[in-house]
Amino acid sequence: MLDDDEWKRVSSVFHKGPEGNPKEQMFALALREYERITGFRETNPNVLYDRRLSKWGPPCERCGKPLRTPRAKLCGSCMHPRSMNETGGANGV
Repeated sequence: MLDDDEWKRVSSVFHKGPEGNPKEQMFALALREYERITGFRETNPNVLYDRRLSKWGPPCERCGKPLRTPRAKLCGSCMHPRSMNETGGANGV
């Protein structure tokens, strides 16, 4: 997962790849930057969009998996409701 600063570094090199097929032009440098930051060689450029930490919510209290959004009221994996003090009140505001 990438924090916001790391995501900016990866997304700043979209569309700046070498001449050649459009997919390589768009993602080659971004995939290399992602590998440099994380140490993991990703081959599917579409997953880069899901690797941004701020897109996800905090870990579920029960199963520990990240909630699907920062405003989620229920864990998508184990269906455990998010506690009231995490969401800021009964209506999540």
